[in-house]
Amino acid sequence: MKLEVRIERTSAPKAHPPESDLGFGRHFTDHMLLVDFNESQGWSDARVLPYGPLALDPAAAVLHYGQAMFEGIKAIRGDDGVVRVFRLERHCQRMASGAPRLCMPAPDPEMLAHCITELLKVESDWVPRARNTALYIRPTLIATEPFLGVRPAHQYLLYVILSPVGSYYGGDTLKPVRIWVETHQTRAAKGGLGAVKAGANYASSLQAAMRAKKDGYDQVLWLDGAKHEFLEEVGTMNLFLVLGDELVTPALGDTILSGVTRDSIITLAKARGMTVTERPLSLAEIVSAHESGKLKEVFGSGTAAVVSPVSELVTADRRMIVGEGVGPIGQSFYDELTGIQHGTRRDAHGWLTAI
Repeated sequence: MKLEVRIERTSAPKAHPPESDLGFGRHFTDHMLLVDFNESQGWSDARVLPYGPLALDPAAAVLHYGQAMFEGIKAIRGDDGVVRVFRLERHCQRMASGAPRLCMPAPDPEMLAHCITELLKVESDWVPRARNTALYIRPTLIATEPFLGVRPAHQYLLYVILSPVGSYYGGDTLKPVRIWVETHQTRAAKGGLGAVKAGANYASSLQAAMRAKKDGYDQVLWLDGAKHEFLEEVGTMNLFLVLGDELVTPALGDTILSGVTRDSIITLAKARGMTVTERPLSLAEIVSAHESGKLKEVFGSGTAAVVSPVSELVTADRRMIVGEGVGPIGQSFYDELTGIQHGTRRDAHGWLTAI
């Protein structure tokens, strides 16, 4: 399914920020994409407009009942000057598979990928050129029907904004992070929204994350919501551990997001012949592995940071130093993934879409 995309260019283009001072999510490009949905017409009126505020009725369902979800994708300018999007189709498919859990219409993946591509053609000059930079793509789906009453909305807006970004944690090298193991609050529970990029997932994580940062930690390691025994996600990322010669990640379920970077690392690891296991991981097992020396590395994976090495895991009664901070396996996945994204390593799996 493809929609014709109407384009209205801005008459007042913005000055581009210095690439050495992009930060993450602070700057936005000149244009945005909008597509409407209602039950009688389906998806319609795809348009690229100058970036600006959205007009929402105060009774819009998203403001009252939280029907909102998003995706995060990256476009990267390669060393050869070509702009490529990393795993565009997989991200669009994930948005389509997650929307029904929120009783929202699933954007057709082909339609969404086409619309994003058209927006990127307009904004290609905004893709930064420096190493470790990218144009972050944020598709968002919200309920716009004005009403009060608990039911799914009948009208929605799909929009896409773009942000030129630098390294997620700043700097040109991987920064090891200190992690607080949260044993009281819960990010997601079985039967809930944990496997969907719903806005509510991130709202529920804020209080514990802010408390951890106030205490000197970079992020939170989330445990299961029932007994706080099993590892789930680290911050807003999927979790990987190197236990001896084995690469282990918590098995997916309805409390863990099916990360695109997670899937990419698993694919690369298997191609190397590594032993990769997806299974439940208890905190008790990690403590035992640390004491025995079996725990070699811990790192998170996600679109924004790609790979985020963990140097410390801290609980209320225990501090576990993990390896040397930036471990060789996590570093190697970071190098391979960013090499593919920048076009300096072969894209053996067909993950890149050239613009």
